[in-house]
Amino acid sequence: MKHVKRNSIIIFAVTFLVLFFVLKDNFSEVVSSLLRMDYRYLLIAFLLYFLYLFFHTLVNYYWVNDKEKLSLKHAFVHMIITQFFNGITPFSSGGQPMEVYMLKQHGFRTTRATNIIMQNFVVYQVALVIVGLFAVFYNASTGILQNNNLLRSLLLIGFIVNTIVAVVLLLLAISKRFTHTIMRFLVFICDKLKLIKDKEKTKEKWEERLLDFHQYTKEITKKKGLFVMGVVLNILALICFYLIPFFLVCSLHDFSSLSIMASLVSSAYVLIIGAFVPIPGATGGIEYGFYEIFGNFLPSGELSAVMLIWRFITYYFGMILGAILFNVHQGKRGAKKE
Repeated sequence: MKHVKRNSIIIFAVTFLVLFFVLKDNFSEVVSSLLRMDYRYLLIAFLLYFLYLFFHTLVNYYWVNDKEKLSLKHAFVHMIITQFFNGITPFSSGGQPMEVYMLKQHGFRTTRATNIIMQNFVVYQVALVIVGLFAVFYNASTGILQNNNLLRSLLLIGFIVNTIVAVVLLLLAISKRFTHTIMRFLVFICDKLKLIKDKEKTKEKWEERLLDFHQYTKEITKKKGLFVMGVVLNILALICFYLIPFFLVCSLHDFSSLSIMASLVSSAYVLIIGAFVPIPGATGGIEYGFYEIFGNFLPSGELSAVMLIWRFITYYFGMILGAILFNVHQGKRGAKKE
């Protein structure tokens, strides 16, 4: 929480710069495009965003409710709140700790809550890689996107990052030896940097937590059906997310420039590029990716209008809702304590 103000300033500063460069050459054209948008297609775009959150919620809900109980309503509220913390932290790293915190408030042990979040993140990364692979192979076979050396390099880096994250998480979840090796290495580094006072005591404490952790992570290997269902639900969530630009283009009464498959492939590429941008919300990098990739299909004024609304729906809207629900959530807890 202490970094919220600093990160918010970064987000607003970079957003202002992005808006300036997007609008400086065709402001009147962009405004004209925004004013003629068909609200029915805009509503579909918002609905797809909520479906994206809902499918993610179902993954969390089924993992949690395998043994303990958490209502679907609370799980959905948790998901929206995490959008705020994901949005204000680099690499969307703030949502997971916040979700652990909220699960603890529902009576879950820290180890159990952390394991649930990790399982969810593993299946999400696997789904992201699967959809990303589909996009890469589909584009290679159809050539719907033009070759661009810079974009190709960014896509390669983003895809490698996502794949490495998915593999490392799976190894952490199922390989005790790998996890212990990583743990010992981290303790060694922390000791050398003087970040811990007692190396042996820290090692014992982490060893104890790892035993609990691996008891829970056996669920991933034992319950393959749950794992597959989680991947499928995340793929459905990503499809909903990737279709938003298609309906935004339709809202401009343009039904020919962007196909459903072009929207899916292009959006997948944009998200892959945004995966390694270190600014909160990948602000700047993700707009650049969107502008360059969807610029293959849309004229300048229409492209800028679609990007602005897309970015609001998929990023700022979720952050605003998350911030509101977080304050309501904290207010209720404060009232209960009193």
